[in-house]
Parts: sequence; C-alpha cells; structure tokens
Amino acid sequence: MACLNIFQEDSAKARNEQEECTFDGTVDRHGRPAVRARTGTWVTGILLLVNQGLATLAFFGVGVNLVLFLTRVLGQDNADAANNVSKWTGTVYIFSLLGAFLSDSYWGRYKTCAIFQVIFVIGLVLLSLSSYIFLLKPKGCGDKDFPCGSHSTFEIAFFYLSIYLVALGNGGYQPNIATFGADQFDEDSPKESHSKVAFFSYFYLALNLGSLFSNTILGYFEDEGKWVLGFWASAGSAILALILFLFGIPRYRHFKPSGNPLSRFCRVFFAATRKWKVEMPTEEEELYEVDGDDCPGNGRRKLLHTEGFKFLDKAAVVTESDREKEDKESHSSWRICTVTQVEEVKCILRLLPIWLCTILYSVVFTQMASLFVEQGAAMKTTLFGFHIPPAGMSSFDIVSVAAFIFIYRRVLDPFVARLKGTKARGLTELQRMGIGLIIAIMAMVAAGIVECFRLKYAQKDCPHCESSSSMSIFWQIPQYVLIGASEVFMYVGQLEFFNDQAPDGLKSFGSALCMTSISLGNYVSSLLVTIVMKFSTRDRMPGWIPSNLNKGHLDRFYFLLAALTMADFGVYIVCAKWYKSIKFEGKYEDANGKCSDEVIV
Repeated sequence: MACLNIFQEDSAKARNEQEECTFDGTVDRHGRPAVRARTGTWVTGILLLVNQGLATLAFFGVGVNLVLFLTRVLGQDNADAANNVSKWTGTVYIFSLLGAFLSDSYWGRYKTCAIFQVIFVIGLVLLSLSSYIFLLKPKGCGDKDFPCGSHSTFEIAFFYLSIYLVALGNGGYQPNIATFGADQFDEDSPKESHSKVAFFSYFYLALNLGSLFSNTILGYFEDEGKWVLGFWASAGSAILALILFLFGIPRYRHFKPSGNPLSRFCRVFFAATRKWKVEMPTEEEELYEVDGDDCPGNGRRKLLHTEGFKFLDKAAVVTESDREKEDKESHSSWRICTVTQVEEVKCILRLLPIWLCTILYSVVFTQMASLFVEQGAAMKTTLFGFHIPPAGMSSFDIVSVAAFIFIYRRVLDPFVARLKGTKARGLTELQRMGIGLIIAIMAMVAAGIVECFRLKYAQKDCPHCESSSSMSIFWQIPQYVLIGASEVFMYVGQLEFFNDQAPDGLKSFGSALCMTSISLGNYVSSLLVTIVMKFSTRDRMPGWIPSNLNKGHLDRFYFLLAALTMADFGVYIVCAKWYKSIKFEGKYEDANGKCSDEVIV
C-alpha cells in the first residue's frame, strides 16, 4: 500500500510538472495559458532559427549582388547603383515599423510573420519571372563582359515593383521573427531566461549563416551572369522557410496584442497637458495605478515609477475632479493615465537618443553591400585562375560573426564577469554597443588604407575598370573581419537591449528600432554619397566616387566615415551615461500558486 501511495504521489507530481503553465502570460494557439512542457522552448526556437536562416538566404540572394545587377543589367553607374541599393535596403527596414505596429497592436507576431512571408515569396517569384522574361536580354548578358541592352519603362517598373515587394515582405517579417523567437522562452523562469538571452546570439548567427550561401554559391553564379538561377534559388528558399514556419503552429507560444500604442501615447501627452498647472504629490505612491492584486493574464507587467520627464508624471496625478468622476463612473483614459502608461512613454523617449547614435554605425555597415563590392571589383579578383566574386568577400564577415559570437559568449563575457566578481553577464548591452562603434572606426580606417594602396597599383585609363588593379582582393579581408566583429557587439547588443528595455506591449517595436537604425543608416549613406559627390566634383575633377574608381578618392570617403563615427562615439558615451533602465514589476506564480512580486531592473 505504501508503494502504491508513493507511486500515486510521483504520478501526480509528474502530471503537475507537465501541466505547469508559463509565468509570463503567454498563450497557446487556442488562447489558453501555454503549458510549459508542450509549447515553446528550443523545439520552436530551433525551428524559427532555421526559418530565419532560409529567409536570410533568400533575401541576400537578391540584396548581396543587387548593386552589380543594377550596373550590368540595368546600365546604371556606380554612384546611382550604390544610392539605389541604399534606398532599397533602407526601405526594407522602414517596413519593419509597419510590421511591428501591426504585430503589437492587432495581429500578434505569428499572424504578422506569416502574412509578410507570403508577400516576400510573391516578390521573389515576380523578380525571377521578370528577369527571365524581359530583363536579361539579349540572352547571355549580365556578366562583367556582356552588359544587357536598354529596357522599357514598363520593364523597369515591374522590376522595381518586385524588389519592393521583397522589401515589404522581409521588412515586415524581420523584427517580429526575432521577438517571436524570444517569446518561446519564459523570461520569468530561471532556466528559460538564460536561453532567451542566448537566443539573440544564435538568431544573429543564423542570419549570417543563411547569408553565407548567398554570398558564396549564389554570389558566384550571379557574378557569372546566371541571375535567373540565383533568383529562383532565393524564391525556393523562401518557400521552404514559410513551410517550416507553418509546421510549428501546434507548439508556438503567443502574446496577445495590446492595442494601438499611438493612442496610449496620445492619452499621456493629452492628460499631462491638461494638468500642466497641477502640483505633483510628494509621494510617488499617490500617482494613479490600477489594482494589482490579481495576477495579470495578458503577459503585460506593470512598470515602476522612475525619475525624469516629470511633466509626463502629471498625467497620473489624481485631482479632486478625478475623484469626483470616480464616484460616478470609471476614470477616463484621456483625463488620467496609469503610472505604467506614463512609463511606457518615458521608456521610448529614453531609448531614442541611444537609437539615434546607432544610425551612423549603420552607415558604416551598409558600405559592405555597396562600396566594398565596387572596391573589390576594381581589384585583382583571380586566384590560381579561379574568379572570386567581389560580393563573395562578405563571407569573411560571416565567418567573423560566427567566430566572435563564440569568443564573446565563451571567453570574453565570462572573463569580464570574473573580473567584476559577479555571476551575471560581464558586459552590459550599452558597453557592447560602444565597443562595436570603436571596431567600426577601425574597419573604416582599414578600408581607407587598402584603397590608398589599391590606387597605387591601379590602371588609370581602363574601359570598365573591373580587376584593373594588381592588388589582390584578399587585402579586403581585414575590413570585412572588423565589420563582422563590430556586428557581434553592436547588432546583437542592440537586439538584446531594445527587446529587454521595451515595455511588454512594444516588444516588436523594440526590435523594429534596431532594424530602422539600419534603414536610416542606408538613407544617410545615400545622402552622404550625394553630398560628397556634389562638393568633390568640380574643376574637371570626377569626384571621390566616380564610375572609374581609379580616378577618384574612395579612401577619403572611408576616412570621412571614420571621423564621423568617432564623433558619434563621443555623443553615444554621453547618452549611455544619461540612460535610465526600465523597471518592471514582474509577477509570477510561486510554488504555492500565489502571486508574488519581483522587481527586475
């Protein structure tokens, strides 16, 4: 009998563990609380990492050689092609704001990811068809020796329609897939919270490994003029990514959308403006907040009051008029706001200076897809008779990312943690982003030095100026490796920082901030190229970045970017010291099933 009782107790204990729900408020596909053992964790996390790798392969199958497609197939010059690529890449990440808004407000992350992936597939299929049917004419054109003929307005318009559908699909999908992957790990569970931090590093690694195939195999075929093959391979990869994404439906964890954040922000500013003459209470506990006795069921935690932006705090001040209204009806959200609503607005306002400082880094990063490729094309691109595609050099960036992710997670971070005498992470996200800026400066200096020597061994008068320098393209390796190292510190740090510091109802928006910094970086790069060409093209001088790079001074442009990034680093230090972290009031169930509070800073 005793054995039977022990067996029954063990069975009950195992059943309770199996039916334990997540603490963070996630739900399953039926809207019920997510059961920990049957949803999420690395089962869905790995599926989403593979999905990200395949989608990235598809995207960079178009993006990595787009500048060469514009020059060889559409007949654009180097400056125009670089500007168009920067604008297109920038638009990709502008669309990330749209995807984040729809995800946080109405659709949720799963539905948003699914819809935008379908748009992504449609764009790639249309691009493949347009290239096959009318862009690559005459047949066999599109390589470095055989440029294509002219095209009609309709053909050009159809091409731009297809690539901007690719931009819309990938842009709306990207910020949500990163956050959706993080949703699969319970932040309030000690075991899963460590996995959530690791997920962002592996996410960025999957992104880079996905682009490795694009930068090598697909890049080689496209450089040889086999554009249709490359585009159809990208379309096939996107279709496979979509199928794998749908395959995980039964196990995904979901956060319910929290409504339109713009209306919440407007209410705070409106209420604060109406009460601008109201005196602030001496105790912050007197500010208005909803009753917190019950465990939250929507996964949104309250935010604790922080100092700063005191004007906004007036939106949460309870006046005599508000008390009279409370006796008759509930509080109007346009007359008084909760502390959590006010802190949401403060959080975004504090994030903006940090975000602005990352834009100039993205200007440096975007050179890898444009001017680095053009610089490489003007160097010696053969090794033992084998042609090295200039865009394929970015594979060294990918290898660098993979290596430095390992070095950071396994060597540097534990070493710094031991020096600090703590078991927590060694470097904060803000410190890592600062290190990323420093390495980016080194990358631009290295690129400028390489260009100085390239010009020294270049042929000044050449028809197309591809492979016109005797200097090997492999001298570009240091600048690609440094860019890769800077990405690990800057972009992985950004993903973690914005996801961690964004309120629960704005997690996708936090990831979108990271994407839009890349977007604005591309637009600023395009503007900077235009300004530089305007002021450097005078007195019969072809400018710093002419069609024939051998007659220009691309090195000066790289050194200019290094100087601008150094100034940006100084501003970043000031903003990082000023920044105050968000404070959550985390609520989760303890072993007795009761609600307990824990402040997470």
